[in-house]
Amino acid sequence: MTVRLTVAQAVVRFLAAQRTERDGTTHRAVPGMFGIFGHGNVAGVAQALLEAADSGDMPYHLARNEQGMVHSAVGYARMRNRVQFMACTASIGPGSTNMLTGAALATTNRIPVLLLPSDVFATRAASPVLQELEQPYGYDVSVNDAFRPLSKFFDRVWRPEQLPSALLGAMRVLTDPAETGAATICLPQDVQAEAFDWPEELFAERVWHIGRPEPDRAALARAAELVRGARRPLLVAGGGVHYSEATDALRAFADATGIPVADTQAGKGAILWDHPCAVGGVGSTGSPVANALAREADVVIGVGTRWSDFTTASRTAFQDTGVRFVNLNVAAFDAAKHAGEMVVADARAGLEALTAALDGKRWERTWDPTEWNAVVDRAFHLGHGPLPAQTEVLGALNEEMDARDVVVQAAGSMPGDLQMLWRARDAKQYHVEYAYSCMGYEIAGALGVKMAAPDREVFALVGDGSYLMMASEIVTAVSEGIKLNLVIVQNHGFASIGALSESLGSQRFGTRYRYRDPETGRLDGETLPVDLAANAESLGAEVIRVRTIEEFRAAIARSRASDRTTAIHIETDPLAPVPDSESWWDVPVSEVSRLDSTQQARKTYETHKRDQRPLITPPTGRNQP
Repeated sequence: MTVRLTVAQAVVRFLAAQRTERDGTTHRAVPGMFGIFGHGNVAGVAQALLEAADSGDMPYHLARNEQGMVHSAVGYARMRNRVQFMACTASIGPGSTNMLTGAALATTNRIPVLLLPSDVFATRAASPVLQELEQPYGYDVSVNDAFRPLSKFFDRVWRPEQLPSALLGAMRVLTDPAETGAATICLPQDVQAEAFDWPEELFAERVWHIGRPEPDRAALARAAELVRGARRPLLVAGGGVHYSEATDALRAFADATGIPVADTQAGKGAILWDHPCAVGGVGSTGSPVANALAREADVVIGVGTRWSDFTTASRTAFQDTGVRFVNLNVAAFDAAKHAGEMVVADARAGLEALTAALDGKRWERTWDPTEWNAVVDRAFHLGHGPLPAQTEVLGALNEEMDARDVVVQAAGSMPGDLQMLWRARDAKQYHVEYAYSCMGYEIAGALGVKMAAPDREVFALVGDGSYLMMASEIVTAVSEGIKLNLVIVQNHGFASIGALSESLGSQRFGTRYRYRDPETGRLDGETLPVDLAANAESLGAEVIRVRTIEEFRAAIARSRASDRTTAIHIETDPLAPVPDSESWWDVPVSEVSRLDSTQQARKTYETHKRDQRPLITPPTGRNQP
């Protein structure tokens, strides 16, 4: 039997019938679709979504920015531990290419999102279309080919007969923990509206089973032998611990072995901050406790981490001459990094198996976080003035939030301060997008987080630089009746890059929002009269302006109690002190310069470069003497 539908109608009906299953629990795979309509999809996907919305088959959410809607989809999927994900549809040309940054973010973070960019006419009867890229060497090339290197799956449906394989291929990748990321299916606008007789079985409910791959016995034995022989082991927990719902298994491993547990940005909260084995973030923005242990570790167990540059402090974090790595990861690509002992498996299954394989082996505690906890307390209650320090804002928020509340952040100086100082009291309290560190993710991502977890209060921490990049999804939140708590931290420029610029001898050049000084010719005049609070209010948010930390604490309570999207605006001092992570990040400094500040920074850079290691460990299964 067949059913006659347009290609767009078939896409929507297929997606509505997809399910995922893990550990016996079934979920609707694609619970909704974000979209902005234009001439590329208004007569195709839009019409199909209109019918589906009327029947309740596919909820539709009107976004205000195409990049923003992909960020929202990422926030949703991450909060749902990748067992559910959203689709995003955009018009031809700039509407679709606006999703490129979102695609890169999703793939870099290993988060599933389905992208449906509209495309040129397959028939070429109308060509060139408005907003069509013309390449003289190939008429089959469109701007959507830019999605190819950013996607884990890419296809273009030139004919209706190609649609089933494209949809099934995308779903395979979206539901594969080892391969997931952005899946892109380009839909030529004439093909979207073309009717075809589809086999009914294409629209039957289909369940995609997300398994828990067990570790290979031989690989597990090698890893266990390596860990068992360690004198100073350290475990680094990444985002894969969350996505595989392995937090209980990680805690059981730490309880059984006593091995200290550090975390990455994506792994924060995998073990709660007050657990006896928790030592905080590791790497460039980590805690001195974790970084001291990392420097001395002879065996490092990476669980669900992709070993980013920040996590390894640009390959200076691990300094033991014979350091070895055990990499437990569902993706062989990540498990192979640093020539580690590869244990390709689900994080929960692997941790449980490794705990059993160590058979009661336990290490004595060699660290004391007391002094560092006192440093955090001082940073949270600095008493800086006349403007408060950013660390005081973060501390007040950390202390006033409930454990099940969620903080969302992405870019600027705050991710570093957060990883170093934040005390996560719930596995899902901390949501910082730092694989792509994309300015503008905060509010859009928070919208997706709230949609995925409507029973939690969600706080989007956004600096003035990121706010100016993208605040449009405030309107989406207001229109959908989705309550967000926004904290707008105003420091009149780029605090993170400003501090980095100064440390590299570039004197904070081009990092402050100022009038151009007619005498110097530089943008170092008076502060611009920008009112972000008024802007947020104009977009439909309730606004609370505060100046002190005491007022800020009261505003948090008021915002939590409100049923409306609320923005708290506070100004901070970008030059306020921040604790030292006692780590490094490789950002090259000019080798030749007339500036004394740059010359001195180059000397410091060369000193750190001498500590940089390739992290290629010896080809043996045993510890080095």
